[in-house]
Order: sequence, then structure tokens, then C-alpha cells
Amino acid sequence: MFKYNSGFDSEFQTEALPNALPPFGNNPQVCPYNLYAEQLSGTAFTVPRKENRRTWMYRTQPSVLHNPFEEVEGGSLSHGPFTRSNGYQISPNQLRWNPLPLPSCSETFVSGLTTIAGEGDPKCKSGLAVHMYTCNRSMINEAMYNSDGDYLIVPETGTLIVQTELGYLEVPPKFICVIPRGIVFKVNVEGGCRGYVLEVFKGHFDLPDLGPIGSNGLANARDFEYPVAAYDEVENVEGKTKEEKYNWKLINKFGGLMFSTERCGTPFNVVAWHGNYSPYRYNLEKFCCINSVTFDHPDPSIYTVLTCKGDDVGTATADFVIFPERWMVMENTFRPPWYHRNCMSEFMGMIWGKYDAKEGFQAGGASLHSCMTPHGPDYKTFKGASECELKPHKFDKGLAFMFETNVILNISEKALAAEHRDVNYFKCWEGIPNAFQGKEEKEGGEGGENKKRKIGP
Repeated sequence: MFKYNSGFDSEFQTEALPNALPPFGNNPQVCPYNLYAEQLSGTAFTVPRKENRRTWMYRTQPSVLHNPFEEVEGGSLSHGPFTRSNGYQISPNQLRWNPLPLPSCSETFVSGLTTIAGEGDPKCKSGLAVHMYTCNRSMINEAMYNSDGDYLIVPETGTLIVQTELGYLEVPPKFICVIPRGIVFKVNVEGGCRGYVLEVFKGHFDLPDLGPIGSNGLANARDFEYPVAAYDEVENVEGKTKEEKYNWKLINKFGGLMFSTERCGTPFNVVAWHGNYSPYRYNLEKFCCINSVTFDHPDPSIYTVLTCKGDDVGTATADFVIFPERWMVMENTFRPPWYHRNCMSEFMGMIWGKYDAKEGFQAGGASLHSCMTPHGPDYKTFKGASECELKPHKFDKGLAFMFETNVILNISEKALAAEHRDVNYFKCWEGIPNAFQGKEEKEGGEGGENKKRKIGP
């Protein structure tokens, strides 16, 4: 059972040994326990103070103890810009995938990552990528950090035990975790695991502004949980050869490419730390829904858990939105999401159960409705919602989520050609009839105005 600190974007201080943190927050000439002080900065030094994110670590050895990095060939993560020459295409079609098959061979979290779509360039710190993962093997003497951006991880099957430089996070389904840029981590698993990853190349995730909602609702800051300091036992390397000392593999996602090196001993050697730049987890069941009690279906933005703000006010690089268990109380209205086209792109996934606005959307599956691509409920859902008795109704049959972005996503050719892609997805709307039965009656003689419009037979 792991311990956590609570409070979004808070300044924490935590130590695994008593008095390991220097007094008064300063770095003395010699740190307690002969530890090394090392700062990790997640923002530029000169950003406004309220936006500055950094953490001081006190570790048994500094993180510089590694051999030169070398590029790793192959793999299914994004490699370079999301262009046709690099294996990506754009498509205005409605796209859907059935659940990604669990691995049939040994895969770690890193080797089991597959890029579905993306846009932008991590080297220019612009855009984002969407990945999925399947894994069944823990990372042993292997760790990773991402120089390109922040990872937001959404498990669907299987619990992840994420060990980071700053401590442990247990992340089962219905939880999410965020691993900020530069944080070293490894993932331990038992059995088959599957889930989704949103990677943002610019900025960091924040809580959305509540605006007219007021001071309460959606995700509360106190429910975000941060790790407490924990470190691996330091190995005795006396008498060992250089090859024996450099016994950890360290992977670095850098500029869209993957690099690896060998490092001397465990990277999880932080005995104490203080700061506001740290990984965290959140229990999606603690989300407080805001919904309509009169009419109309609210915009999905009302279900935003985290947002990565874009350059234009009110337009996000990426929003993480969920559709959880909730009461739906509306009168004289069409309750599910209406048919719509959107200037944003919507990548959806299913964590458990079924989606309330579409048949055939499975847990572990995904869909993509790009900029201005029409979408909405299938006819069975439309007909049922049009004829049902409008009374207070609790939806408790599933948990879906959405990665929403202001960019048009380029889709991996592997994802477009995947066997688990639902190539007949578009047919779910084929049965929608033209049920229009109205007629217009004109009164008032020649040039008269339209006095009455009758709907129905």
C-alpha cells in the first residue's frame, strides 16, 4: 500500500530518511547523508512565478552517470514528423477500432506502445500524439523518460505500478496518471494490461477554469495524489567491472526518436525531494459531474478533467474529458449527444462497460472523429431517446473518455490497416430514415405569406 501527498500543483516536501531534506529548503555545501542535490525544471527559469514548475532532488548519485545514448531502430512509436513519408495519413472519415489485442509475446509498457495518431513536432514543442499500449511484462533494470512531453496514461485492463524517481504510483483502471516531461519511470505489471496514452509536446496539464460553475465541481484539487519519497537500495559496486556497474538500461524519447544507454546503478535513488514538478494520479470516480436539469445536452467540455492550454484563450492543445456515471435530468429535450460537427478533433476510448450514445463501442476500443467530420448517435439510440419517457435517469453502465484537440490528427498507416479496425463503422448510420412528413400551406392569395407549417401526416 503506497502513501501519497494530495493537492494539485502543490509544493510538496517528502523524505524517505529523517532529516534528509536540507533545513530551510536551501542547499548547503554538503547535503545530509552526503546526498547530491539535483534540480529538475519543467518550465523555463523566467516564466511567471505562479507558472514555474521545478523540483529539487537529493539522491545517492546524480543522474549523469550513464554512457552515451544511441538511437534505437524500429519500434512502433512516432518517429519524426507525422507526415505521409513517415507513415501517416489524414482522413476525414469516421474511424473506429475494436479493442487492441493483448500481447501474444513478452512486451513491456515501453515496447508495447503503439502510436495511433499525432500532429506537430516535439522538437518545436508543438502538438501532441495519441498512443495505445499492451503489455504483460514488468520492466526489469530498465527505465524510461520522455524529453518530448508529458504522458497522460489511462489504463483499461490491468493495474500499473509506476515507479518514478520521486516515488510510486499505483494506477488501476478508473484511475489515470500523468508523468511529466523528464521524469524517469518504470512500469511493473502482473498479467495482460491495455490502455491509452495522450502525449502533449507543449505545456503541462492544468485543471480547467470553472467560470460560471463557481468554486466547486468537476475534478477537485485535493483528490490528485502525488508520490512520497522512496528509493532503491544502493548496490555495492566495489570490485565490479565497468560492464557490471552499468547494469541498467535507460530509454529516452527525444525529438520523436528513441535512444537508449546503460547507466551505473538504479535511477531510483532519490532519498528526498521538494517542489511542484512531480508525477501524480487521479481517481476518475471522484469526478463531480455538472449536468443539465432543464433541457439540452451540455457540451462535452463540461466533463473536462484536465486541460493543456493552447495559444488561443479557450482553445486547448488537448483536453482530457470523461463520461462517467451520472444523473441525467432533462425535460422536453433530446437527451443523448446530438448530431454535430466540431472544429476540434475527438479521439474517444472506452474504459469499461458501454457507451450510452452508440452501439458496438467496446471497452478497449477507440474512435476518431476529426475536424468537421459529422457524427452522433446511431439510429437505434436516436429512436430510443426520441420515444423514451423523460424522467430522472442514472447512467451507470460505462465509463468513456475523450482526448479532444484543436489540431487535425494524422493517423498511422498501421492503425488504418490494423485487423482490429472496424472498417464498417460508417454503416452504423445507414439505417437512419428520411422521416420528414411535413408540408407547407400558403394563404393570402398570390404572393401571400406562409401562414402555417404543419408537421406530420
